[in-house]
Amino acid sequence: MDTRFPDLRRFGGADAFLQACKPRTVLDIFTGKWAGLVMGALLDGPRRFSELRRMLDGITQKMLSQTLRTLERDGLVTRTVYPTIPPRVDYELTALGRSAVDVLRAIGVWAGEHADQVLAAREAYDERAKEPVEAASGA
Repeated sequence: MDTRFPDLRRFGGADAFLQACKPRTVLDIFTGKWAGLVMGALLDGPRRFSELRRMLDGITQKMLSQTLRTLERDGLVTRTVYPTIPPRVDYELTALGRSAVDVLRAIGVWAGEHADQVLAAREAYDERAKEPVEAASGA
């Protein structure tokens, strides 16, 4: 089975390996550490900033703000401000954001199924990297 990305240039399409490829710029959304997790936290409906911050262990206030702004700019999240005192702000997936749910879930399922293998590979690599250069080269 050929698992390579198809070269669509001959059909007038894009090539994700080219820097100027439009789909590549969109793929960048999902390759960051937090965007997919923030979107996953919004799957069940709107959430306030403080709810998201509590849900996403390890995210800083600055990174959450930045990620939400980026997702809003990309049309994946909406920000609704309610004129209350104090102001209430909710974040919610847009229709475009919800259209990515299946992709996010698939990545999550794959990660869950293969986490042990990936972590074992990392550990093996790190152990090999600790070996002296002479031993690694067979000298």
